[in-house]
Amino acid sequence: MSTSSWLVTGASAGIGRAVVEQLLAAGHRVAATARRPERLADLARSYPDLLWTAELDVTDTAAVRKVVERAFQEFGTIDVIFSNAGRGAVGAAEELSDEAIAEQVAVNMTGPIQLVRAVLPYLRAQGGGRIIQTSTMGAQISSPGASMYHASKWGVEGFLESIVGEVAPFGIGVTMVEPGSVRTDFGAALSIADPIPAYAGTPVGQIRRYIEASAGNLTGAAPGDPRRVAAAIIDSATTTPAPRRLVLGSDAYQAIRAALTGRLDEIEAARALAAGTDFPA
Repeated sequence: MSTSSWLVTGASAGIGRAVVEQLLAAGHRVAATARRPERLADLARSYPDLLWTAELDVTDTAAVRKVVERAFQEFGTIDVIFSNAGRGAVGAAEELSDEAIAEQVAVNMTGPIQLVRAVLPYLRAQGGGRIIQTSTMGAQISSPGASMYHASKWGVEGFLESIVGEVAPFGIGVTMVEPGSVRTDFGAALSIADPIPAYAGTPVGQIRRYIEASAGNLTGAAPGDPRRVAAAIIDSATTTPAPRRLVLGSDAYQAIRAALTGRLDEIEAARALAAGTDFPA
């Protein structure tokens, strides 16, 4: 991979941090943003000529536009936009507060959408680029107790699916990364709803007890290696055409395949009913 320039959101931890570390070690330039950019201070000291950092909360659309403008002014050309900021919320749908619902939509869906809208004029002007969005296997499957997390991830993938055809004429590729469970600190940042006693004996209650027993370390035994996940994401940026989806992790592959196969079976079972609602020939 020849030297390139990347813009990374959610760069201070987890997969985002691993991607930034590997890019810098390979000599690439990185505009890294995070709500707490001081967590990147060690990398800034080690790679002063390659790393540019900025504070950014992706839920602040005005700030997204300003940081994007500054990053392109600093770098001139940015080859890859890696949209990685995200957070999870746990709780039954009626347990979640209005604030928690709004945050999930803002962080996981509206923020990435506004980031894409902000970078597109620059990518078009420079003649192309790549947009890579961290999604999850949870954008293809669902589980009780994570309704708004799934809704936000399914929503952002619907947006990205739609714009693939819009931006392809400008040489811009789009990839959705769908990892399974990866050994990061994602679980420590979960927003957990206050419980409603009626759900104690349901699957939501079981999930809550598991989270409480884990003390936030939900991914300590996860199969996904964050460094291998990061390497696969970086490699995908030079794959032509851009892979629409990057399924990473054996658990992700198995869960997504089972979900899609199940949906196809349901559709086939409804074939006669579907045809029976047409106007008569």
